[in-house]
Amino acid sequence: MSRHTSPPGATYDPDCRACQRLATFLDKVKAANPVYFCKPVPPFGDDQAWLLIVGLAPGMHGANASGRPFTGDYAGILLYQTLFDFGWATSPQSLSATDDLKLTGARLTNAVKCLPPDNKPTPAEAKKCNTFLANELRALPAGGAVLALGRIAHDAVLRALGERAAAHAFGHGAAHRVGAAASPLTLFDSYHCSRYNTNTRRLTPEMFRDVFEKIKKHHDGSRKQAG
Repeated sequence: MSRHTSPPGATYDPDCRACQRLATFLDKVKAANPVYFCKPVPPFGDDQAWLLIVGLAPGMHGANASGRPFTGDYAGILLYQTLFDFGWATSPQSLSATDDLKLTGARLTNAVKCLPPDNKPTPAEAKKCNTFLANELRALPAGGAVLALGRIAHDAVLRALGERAAAHAFGHGAAHRVGAAASPLTLFDSYHCSRYNTNTRRLTPEMFRDVFEKIKKHHDGSRKQAG
């Protein structure tokens, strides 16, 4: 086990090897795919974001390969197109970590920053990585929004905010008021935009857009109150 300690307040640590199973797995994947990123994947987007989108973990041939969340895998197709349609992205496609795509007012991250075997982090790994997410959430402004893509991301956000999971059941399209009274946030839920969910029509583009419509309405209302 590495003795490396992540910096206090960090939202990402490129040298983190706190989870031995994940670190060992990344070493094996890197040996088999030398050009892959194969490190903890950093958040991507606006440092002054109003909206934080939280996924599960990097995909083997997606973010783990490219070094940018939801880039190079199927889930990113619907996500980046929708972000573009709603004005939060400058392009409908994320092609690589070095392209000129920018996010405005939005930021992407994962509940677990490293690629897990079979895309399934253990509860202990999700808990250990939760400090990074907690620090990202503290950076959101009062009235800001969080979009959890899937149940694991939803639970990770609640844990990071110190909220009781029983008080905020996950449900596609649901919205939850969370956070401190002085700096409240709204947590929105969506099924993950994975290939499986979209191919089986558990999540359709229309369903995904409906969630973003709710987020936009909340955003417009927050700006009106602030003004």
